[in-house]
Amino acid sequence: MPPEPSIVTRFAPSPTGHLHLGHAYSALFAWRLAQAEGGRFLLRIEDIDGTRCRPEFETAILDDLGWLGITWQQPVLRQSDRLAHYRAALDRLDAAGVLYPCFCTRKEIQAEIRAASQAPHLTQHGPDGPVYPGTCRNLDGEQRRRRLAANHPHAIRLDLERALAPIAAPLIWHDTIRGDYVASPEIFGDPILARKDIGTSYHLAVTIDDAEQGVTLVTRAEDLLPATHIHRLLQALLDLPTPIWTHHPLLTDAGGARLAKRTNAPTLRALREQGLSSAEVVAMADQLAAHAEPIRM
Repeated sequence: MPPEPSIVTRFAPSPTGHLHLGHAYSALFAWRLAQAEGGRFLLRIEDIDGTRCRPEFETAILDDLGWLGITWQQPVLRQSDRLAHYRAALDRLDAAGVLYPCFCTRKEIQAEIRAASQAPHLTQHGPDGPVYPGTCRNLDGEQRRRRLAANHPHAIRLDLERALAPIAAPLIWHDTIRGDYVASPEIFGDPILARKDIGTSYHLAVTIDDAEQGVTLVTRAEDLLPATHIHRLLQALLDLPTPIWTHHPLLTDAGGARLAKRTNAPTLRALREQGLSSAEVVAMADQLAAHAEPIRM
C-alpha cells in the first residue's frame, strides 16, 4: 500500500455567491501547503443552508478554482449528502445527555439579554456578541416534551457545563502561527449544533467532515479561530482525532475593510471579465496577503 500523505488540507467554500480574492488566497494557501509536502488537497462544498446555496454558484466555484490552476483530489464532498452522518453524531451526543432543545426566538433572546443588562455581572459577551443566557437549559422534561409534541420551532444546543464536566485534563489545540491554546468553548455559551430546518451547524459539520476526510491541517481565516475552541471540545466528545490548525490573516481592501461577500468584494468572475489573467489575480491575492495585519487574539 502507498504511504499515507504527510499532510492533508482542504478548502471548504459555501456556494452562496461567487469567490472573491479572499477566497482565492485561502484556497491557494491550503493547496500550496499540500503541494509543498507532497500531500493531498481536498475540496468540500459546505451547502447545508438550502435557503442560500445555489447549484450555479457551486459550478462557478469549481470553474474559478480550476482557472487559478488549483487541483484537488476527487470526489468533491458535499455536506448536503452527509446529513445522516451529522444526525448520528447528534444522537450520540444526545445519548450522553449533553444536548437540549432551545425554543427561544432571536427576539426573545435579545429581550432577555436586555433585561440582564440591568445586572452586568449576569451578561457575558463572546466572539459573536452577547452569549445565550441559557433560558431553555433548565426547562423541565415535561415542558420540553410538550413543546416538541406541539412541533414548536427549535434549535439543538450543546450544554457546555454538562459536556465539560467529565473532561479532567485541559483540551489543547495548536495553531502553527500562534502556538498552543487551551480550549475555552465557554466563550460562546451553549452553541447551536442543529436547527429544526437545518439538520446540523457549521461547528458540528466541519468537525465531523475534517475527521472523516482525514484532514491533518485545517487552514482558514483567522476570524474563525475562536470557533476552534468549540471544535476541539466536539472532537473530545465524539472521540475524533485532533488536527493542527493554521488561521491565516484576513485580506482587506485599500481602506482596511475585510474582503467579504456582504461587502461586495470584487469577485474572481468580475476580475476575469476585466481581462486579468489567473497569474495576475494570484499575484493580487499574494500582495494583499503580504500586507495583511494579523488580528490580535
